[in-house]
Amino acid sequence: MNATLPTNREQAALWNGRSGHAWVDAQALLDRMFKPFEDLLVTAVRAIDAHHVLDVGCGTGSTTLAVARQLSAGSTCTGIDVSDPMLAAARVRAAHEPEASAKFIHADAQTHAFAPAAFDMLISRFGVMFFDEPVEAFANLRRAARDDAELRFLVWRSAADNPFMTTAEHAAAPLLPNLPARRPGTPGQFSLGDRQRISSILERSGWAETGIHPIDVECALPEQELVGYFTRLGPVGAALQDVDERTRTQVIETVRAAFDRYVQGTEVRYTAACWMIRARAQATSSLPKAEEIKPG
Repeated sequence: MNATLPTNREQAALWNGRSGHAWVDAQALLDRMFKPFEDLLVTAVRAIDAHHVLDVGCGTGSTTLAVARQLSAGSTCTGIDVSDPMLAAARVRAAHEPEASAKFIHADAQTHAFAPAAFDMLISRFGVMFFDEPVEAFANLRRAARDDAELRFLVWRSAADNPFMTTAEHAAAPLLPNLPARRPGTPGQFSLGDRQRISSILERSGWAETGIHPIDVECALPEQELVGYFTRLGPVGAALQDVDERTRTQVIETVRAAFDRYVQGTEVRYTAACWMIRARAQATSSLPKAEEIKPG
């Protein structure tokens, strides 16, 4: 088997299949673990008093709702995601908070026909690393933004900077020979790990005043949730769906032992190495024409 990472069409299949359902199952755990990042984005929205916010790759809606709770009357936070199961969960959550002005779009943000100049702020918590044509995607998002709108995204730095995130696959690789290798620059968790690539993508797609700042955030999850975490999510979680019980048991024992260095009592603690990306929408007159946008 010569496995490769998905393109956007394949990403849609991925997030509407096992991976999407796995994230829904792990929603509560992931929301707790990534709460520090959500808080950073909520603070950024409050700082500029945004009124119409787009949350790109919103998943099950935690950040969308957190922002919506902070908005003034008449304002809205809109979440967009390609995953139907994740959006179904988001809409259920939103139904329990009718006072929070949140709505959701099931679509690919790379190609969706947004109303022009509809948003004065665009945010994302780990939702923009999955475009197969990132310049086209960010140009499309620029068209959805008003002139002078602010972009504030969080993405992962490199795999080398995030050893916790690759511990499971490194430990499991000898037992799972068909585990797909990560390929730099292709859609996936670390596709925007290179600062220069991010800068180039934003410049070519109509964004200016770009700032790309490294942040290191301490994250934690309960130790009792660790096995469930790596057996449901990521490359190992996906691979375990198709192995026999003996192999599954071996992988779980091996991978769990590899995480020992992160276990502190009843908690698993690790540092998440990310980029906080900030940019501003250039005036419409300076936007690149569609035919001038080259893939990248």
